[in-house]
Amino acid sequence: MIDHRTVQIVFADLQDSIVALSSTNSPESIKRSTGVLGQVTQALNIPFTVSVAPRPGGPGVIAELPEAPAFVRGGPCCWDDQQWREAIAAHTRGTLVICGVTSEIVVLHTALDALAAGYDVIVPVDASGGMSERTESAALRQIEKAGGTVTSVAGLVTDMVRDFTTPTGRDVITALHALAG
Repeated sequence: MIDHRTVQIVFADLQDSIVALSSTNSPESIKRSTGVLGQVTQALNIPFTVSVAPRPGGPGVIAELPEAPAFVRGGPCCWDDQQWREAIAAHTRGTLVICGVTSEIVVLHTALDALAAGYDVIVPVDASGGMSERTESAALRQIEKAGGTVTSVAGLVTDMVRDFTTPTGRDVITALHALAG
């Protein structure tokens, strides 16, 4: 079981113009899955960050993300942004759930750098998208080889919440039903 009190979530490059580029997971599925994660952050009081790539006209994050100021970084990895790293460290939670587009760039590099820094890393594949099946699979294998865990939103959430009879558990199972969308 994962103790949700040790978890923080990283939403990376979940911007309309970037999510639309996913070839491995439909934009609708990514939005649905990240929307569920957003609801779970609220139900379980899990801290999260939103990291974005610079885009003309501003970040343009998908509407399904919970409201938060976005960290705009200059490169392919959240870890390269000192303000973002400080925000992550301030939460003192050792498990990072990293999702975003693309799996081969921002998810891969952020996961590898977080693992090297001593964090546990979990990547829910249905809340991420890649450029091709081959390249995304290679990135996910690289994350697993470095010690990260690859799973699904449903697998992650039901590992954190095992009792659906509580008010929080009911909120979480209701959120998970949206995955069937």
